[in-house]
Amino acid sequence: MPLTQESLEQRLVECFPLAIERKVLDISGGCGQSYEVLIVSPEFAGKTTLAKHRLVNERLQDEISQLHAFSQKTYTPEQYANIMEKEQLKQN
Repeated sequence: MPLTQESLEQRLVECFPLAIERKVLDISGGCGQSYEVLIVSPEFAGKTTLAKHRLVNERLQDEISQLHAFSQKTYTPEQYANIMEKEQLKQN
């Protein structure tokens, strides 16, 4: 059974309960073989990007194994707030 966007969203909730933001984007054109996820969690504090990605890969191992492509953006709440602030400044 192919992995759906909804089932991946549910796994993010289960695997990252402290996350303040979780987004899943199907980047495969609707066939469900490629996903991009955004996770913003205080759990990532003090971790390098590589360590954050390894944590996600470990927790979503079963789901990732079903996909053709998987990309992730992982931030602490502070990092994400800075990114959002910069984006807002660009728009003004």
